[in-house]
Amino acid sequence: MSFSPVARAGQKHPPGLALLFVTEMWERFSYYGMRALLVLFLVASSDDGGFGWSVQEASRLYGWYTGLVYLTPVIGGWIADRWLGTHRALLIGGTIIALGHFSLALESVPAFFAGLALIIVGTGLFKSNVSIMVGQLYPLHDARRDSAFTLFYMGINLGGLLGSLICGYLGQSAAFGWSWGFAAAGIGMVLGLATYLAGRRRFLGDLGSRPAHAVSLEAGHIGPLRKEERDRLGAILLLALFVVLFWMAFEQAGSSMTLFAERDTDRATPGWLGWLIPDPTLPAAWFQSLNPAFILLLAPVFSRIWQRLDAAGRSPSTPLKMALGLLLLGAGFAVLTLGAKLADAGFPVSPWWLVAAYLLHTCGELCLSPVGLAMVTRLAPLRLASLIMGAWFLANFAANLLAGYAAGTLERVAQGDFFHLLGGQADFFLMFVLTSLAAGLALAALAPAIRRRGHGRL
Repeated sequence: MSFSPVARAGQKHPPGLALLFVTEMWERFSYYGMRALLVLFLVASSDDGGFGWSVQEASRLYGWYTGLVYLTPVIGGWIADRWLGTHRALLIGGTIIALGHFSLALESVPAFFAGLALIIVGTGLFKSNVSIMVGQLYPLHDARRDSAFTLFYMGINLGGLLGSLICGYLGQSAAFGWSWGFAAAGIGMVLGLATYLAGRRRFLGDLGSRPAHAVSLEAGHIGPLRKEERDRLGAILLLALFVVLFWMAFEQAGSSMTLFAERDTDRATPGWLGWLIPDPTLPAAWFQSLNPAFILLLAPVFSRIWQRLDAAGRSPSTPLKMALGLLLLGAGFAVLTLGAKLADAGFPVSPWWLVAAYLLHTCGELCLSPVGLAMVTRLAPLRLASLIMGAWFLANFAANLLAGYAAGTLERVAQGDFFHLLGGQADFFLMFVLTSLAAGLALAALAPAIRRRGHGRL
């Protein structure tokens, strides 16, 4: 009997989910490990091995880089749908990503920018296609899809946790340096590719080998979009607008929140960690590991909650879940605003302010991001699946770009150049409280109309 990686209704999650979990874990290890260092490296003085850029310059480059890695998946998804298939696109993309990280480690300006360009191109081929492969493991109306993407999301964040800890430590350690951190990110991507190749035939079979366009052509699904398909694409577009506001605020983690950790947070190494960490202060990059650590703790809880609510027929719609995510994000920034108000008095504040903010942000992320990925795989027409997933990441492109430019205004907002409500950095973080809460309430109000456009799939 031939092997089929697609799970039948009532079964446990298929083994292919575990393989894609590990593959994505290592790719995200490389991405978040490097991201944890990027702004810190750019603002570090030349004596410390960095470029010595201003906060504004570093934040804008950060915004363009993190934005473009979410723009190129549109092109990568189209290439996969038309010619490569998700399998080949993933392999080629992962190889280019690894080369990019190794280029960053060469410690020259041309190699640094070449490395960023390679990562952007490689991520375009990798990111949307690995998510589509997860969706391909399940029948269309399988109730486990949201749960599967929540578990898959654990792989993303396990990689983020390990990457920010390992690459962050190597990059900021006097015993190693920036090149070690960037090279470690490249090694992570190589491990991801090796794992995927070792288990693909056994756990995925031929999944993703053929382009979606060819499969749809054989099935007679090529032609103008039907009204229901157009309505569903409209629902994706409406939700993407709110996703922009979510990630614009959330992505302060790699810029303004990391600078807050470095400059305004008491990072003295606790005594109980002294045996493990020889440095007297914790690396600022390590605070970025809080989000993935909380994801690993809470993702199984959220996955179970969605499953139980669905079984009881009380599961909130996808738009309502995402509205809740925005409200929780706003609450996290409210906590950070209070912490920043205390820091503006001139003394480092307790790290617990950042811990609480990251916890609330994580709960918001779990209500929005994996649910959104699952939603796209349900609503997108089969022949356009990878392309639409790439288009979904356009929201992240816009959000990251806006986040970088917003972070670049940190010092001017703190000086009161634009407005003055609480004063100092508190005013900067207050902006994200207001935008997140307003967006969450607006999405909750629009949820019934968006759900109708989903025609039973939201």
